[in-house]
Amino acid sequence: MRVLLYYKYVPIDDPESYKDEHLKFCKDLGLLGRIIVAPEGINGTVSGTYEQTQIYMDHLKADPRFEDIVFKIDEVEEHAFKKMFVRHKKELVTWRFEDDVDPNQLSGKRLSPKEFYEALQDEDVIVIDGRNDYEYEIGHFRGAIRPDVKASRDFPKWVRENISQFKDKKVLTYCTGGIRCEKFSGFLLQEGFEDVSQLDGGIVTYGKDDEVQGKLWDGKLYVFDERISVPVNRTEEDVVIATCYYCGKTEDRYVNCANPECNKQHVCCTECEVKHKRSCSKECLDHPRNRYETEQKEQQTV
Repeated sequence: MRVLLYYKYVPIDDPESYKDEHLKFCKDLGLLGRIIVAPEGINGTVSGTYEQTQIYMDHLKADPRFEDIVFKIDEVEEHAFKKMFVRHKKELVTWRFEDDVDPNQLSGKRLSPKEFYEALQDEDVIVIDGRNDYEYEIGHFRGAIRPDVKASRDFPKWVRENISQFKDKKVLTYCTGGIRCEKFSGFLLQEGFEDVSQLDGGIVTYGKDDEVQGKLWDGKLYVFDERISVPVNRTEEDVVIATCYYCGKTEDRYVNCANPECNKQHVCCTECEVKHKRSCSKECLDHPRNRYETEQKEQQTV
């Protein structure tokens, strides 16, 4: 089995119709995953067998709009998704900038993993994580600034209130697969930051680079599928940096609250998951729809 991660900023004239056609193609092929189609392009993560994913990549590249699209490929033991979704949205990433950024016209300099690794070691560089705070919590580049945001649309306000003093510094930014940095780096340039670079291909590409091997990355990489997190640093420097929500023990395992009306993701060790029935609060533990015990019984009967 393989997981494909990809995106491409390119105009799509009728995204609604393309969404319908693409969903049918993916379902007929047997893929599972999540794909966003917007007037500005496509962004997706899908899982399937080697043959299914190869057919999908060939199909997408046969379209002139996507002939140079880059696929990041992970080998996995099972599907990383439970269903297949293709959705039409206004943006590939929900930034909601006042003055939208076209990454094909304005974007930061792209650095290869080796170039990014070397730049990270510059004492005068400012490293800004382009992801949400819960993603930063379980893993990030050493010395990176933690963004106090829950969603991409919160970044403009956070940037203006917290890091505008770094406009004359050399700035590095990064995200999971590169798509968020495409516009975020352009936004920083719009805001007056003078020297902005982004990690080309994102953390995923950085972790796969045979020369860099994920160096200077601490913790795990949060991913938006059933795996939840994956390793990046492939050296002896690999460390766990997050802590259990309940007991404070070093841990990098994310779980969802057992109350379906809450579903809060939190870092949790296996012992505390059992002890607290994967509930993030007493209210969630006592909630009539708490699904923890039901799930345990279902697993025992399988």
